[in-house]
Order: sequence, then structure tokens, then C-alpha cells
Amino acid sequence: MFVQRFSATRRGARLARRLAVHQLDLWGVPYGSPSSEVVALVVAELAANAVLHGRVPGRDFELRLRCDRDADFVRVEVSDTHPGRPKPPDSIPDPADGDGGRGLLLVETLAERWGVRERTGPGKTVWAECALTRVVN
Repeated sequence: MFVQRFSATRRGARLARRLAVHQLDLWGVPYGSPSSEVVALVVAELAANAVLHGRVPGRDFELRLRCDRDADFVRVEVSDTHPGRPKPPDSIPDPADGDGGRGLLLVETLAERWGVRERTGPGKTVWAECALTRVVN
């Protein structure tokens, strides 16, 4: 299990992604492997959402990773203190509408499953389970 809190800033989100990939490598999921890339993208999207939509001034967000080698998946959890619950758009946003609105669609495509649950204290936890295609060791 890997658990770390990060400042609810772009820098915090970037650091969450980098440390997630580093932790995966320590667990035997090599840098640049398909599984590492998928988890990196999922962490990046969930952390970015925590920073952009789940930010409460003065509060951090938390990243939690768990590698289950028996079931061949990595569970990613990102918790923030904002009460709003995310949901993906019903359809792919029009590119003319700007850059946003595609993050949870990406998570939905890359992860085996994902969801939102309550957490102890204020806010919520957004989680995703990503399949491991190759584990070394």
C-alpha cells in the first residue's frame, strides 16, 4: 500500500503521478510498461480533478495505491474534501467547447471499473482499478 497527501495544486497533481509511477516500479511494474502508463494516466486525471474540482482552500488531497498481484490489478484512490460527486458526461464533449470534460471518460476507458464512495470526514474518494498486463519479479 502506498499513501501520500499532496497540496491541491497543479504541482501536487504532477508529483502524485510521478510518485505513483515510481511506486509501481518498486512493485515490479516497470517504467514505460503498458500497465505503468495506464495507471499514470488514471492518477493524473483523478489528481487533476481533485485539484480543479475538488479543491477546498487549505486542504490537501490524498493518493492511495494498492497493488494486488493475485488479482493482477492496481487500485487507485484519490480523496478530497469537496462534497461534489463527479460523473462523466453523457457524451463526448465537442472539441469546440474547450479542453475539459474528458478526464472521467478517459478513466472509464482505461480502468476496468471506477466509482465514487464516501470517506471518513468531509468529501469523497474517487477510485479506479487498472489491470496489470505484466508484473515482473
